[in-house]
Amino acid sequence: MFNHSDLSRNACMLHGPLRHHGYDWWWHSFTAQDAETGEDKAFFIEFFLCNPALAEDEPVLGQLPANQAAGKRPSYLMVKAGTWGEDACQLHRFFAWKDVELHGEAPYRVAAADCLACEKALKGSVRITPEEAAAHPEWMCGAGELRWDLTLDKQIAFNVGYGASKLLRDAEAFAMYWHAEGMKTAYSGELSWNGRRYTVSPEKSFGYADKNWGRDFTSPWVWLASSCLTSKKTGKRLDRSAFDIGGGRPKVYFVPLDRRLLGVCCYEGKEYDFNFSHLWLNVRTEFSFEEGEELVHWKVRQENLHAAMETEIWCRKREMLLVNYEAPDGSKKHKRLWNGGNGWGTVRLYDRQKGSLVLTDELEATHVGCEYGEYESEDVEPAKHQNA
Repeated sequence: MFNHSDLSRNACMLHGPLRHHGYDWWWHSFTAQDAETGEDKAFFIEFFLCNPALAEDEPVLGQLPANQAAGKRPSYLMVKAGTWGEDACQLHRFFAWKDVELHGEAPYRVAAADCLACEKALKGSVRITPEEAAAHPEWMCGAGELRWDLTLDKQIAFNVGYGASKLLRDAEAFAMYWHAEGMKTAYSGELSWNGRRYTVSPEKSFGYADKNWGRDFTSPWVWLASSCLTSKKTGKRLDRSAFDIGGGRPKVYFVPLDRRLLGVCCYEGKEYDFNFSHLWLNVRTEFSFEEGEELVHWKVRQENLHAAMETEIWCRKREMLLVNYEAPDGSKKHKRLWNGGNGWGTVRLYDRQKGSLVLTDELEATHVGCEYGEYESEDVEPAKHQNA
């Protein structure tokens, strides 16, 4: 059963060696409505922690040439916030560790100045002027101002199981771990984007909340998720449903595995599980990504002993970001990591009956969070990947 809340997995994981060479982040994405027009607009907020044991009096930025010349690795709390759409933008606000209040045990809590993230609330602000963004490329962000005051109700979880268990966390077996405490999260509150007010309501937020941590990222980097699903069989919005797909090429003790994805769908309470680490399910996955002139396109087919799921998602490039992160070693390997929140497409669910797969329902998906990128140094074809 993947729909299993576990706040211990949502706690801060920067212990032991990860304090010197590790990151941990809590990601939140949701849809808000323009207070005047009612128009939908998608936003994201993330609290990104890096290398607390290397703290100095000021944030240590890994892309700053002086720090690179001195061999300094990054160390800070970065509050990352922004929006998708025609004015897609990412904003970064950095804090030195001495200015951060961190409750590392479950339930987690991170606070700095007016910024707060915990299981039930998100508050904060980021303001970057065009002059600041131009003068500080090491900030890796654009210009704008976002303020938010939100509450969270996490309703469906994606617990990946043994792969992120305490035993494997303590052993630091994987380079990158994942836990989605809020695969379906209802957000409420309000925010302001460049002075324009937006409201956030639980029934129209189509929210998502997860976390990643580890010593490195993955390549390829794949993420697809939505809780805004409509049944084509009944024509009704599915209020107790969500899907989530993620992964790429996991590393176990620095040894990369074949390209693999974790994928699940909660279909009005019924669980479809395509977690490759569940060996008893005999999961098989095929996936592809294509970048066209105007659109990016994902196709994923996953099958286990009992069911199958076919997911096909599109997103407009003009509404997406090339999202920026630096790794704990100070490198920036992902230079073309597509990231969006306005994807759309279909999810087809099949159940195996008498040895044959029978279509259960086809779901229309909108407000899809989506991501794809590969390291520039990868010498593999990005178009199609398969694992048995």
